[in-house]
Amino acid sequence: MTTIYVLDGRRIHTLEDFWTVMGEAVNGPGGYFGRNLDALNDCLAGGFGTPDDDDFTVEWHDHASSRQALGHAETARQLEIRLGRCHHTNRPAVAEELAAARAGKGPTVFDWLVGIFEGQVPGALRLR
Repeated sequence: MTTIYVLDGRRIHTLEDFWTVMGEAVNGPGGYFGRNLDALNDCLAGGFGTPDDDDFTVEWHDHASSRQALGHAETARQLEIRLGRCHHTNRPAVAEELAAARAGKGPTVFDWLVGIFEGQVPGALRLR
């Protein structure tokens, strides 16, 4: 039997909100499911926090609201944070991504998240 985890897209306005909503959907109130893109990738690949049931689906309800909230403005905000933390050799690449996001171009935070799901558990994410 497939376990279904539901994300309430109306609650997701930032990437930090996504971590909270995802953690609660999979592990209950206060639950943890990673707090960065690498952790999400690891959890979905079978690392810490992986759903107990290997046969699972994540339904992202009201995903259009999340898609808008996790658009280029949020992407630029996240890239500004990344730019301040990344190794100096990575700064030119991150700065280029940041300039694109500020111009409304390139992948968004929403795209990053969907890409991780599709890369690790193809077909497990359903956008509703």
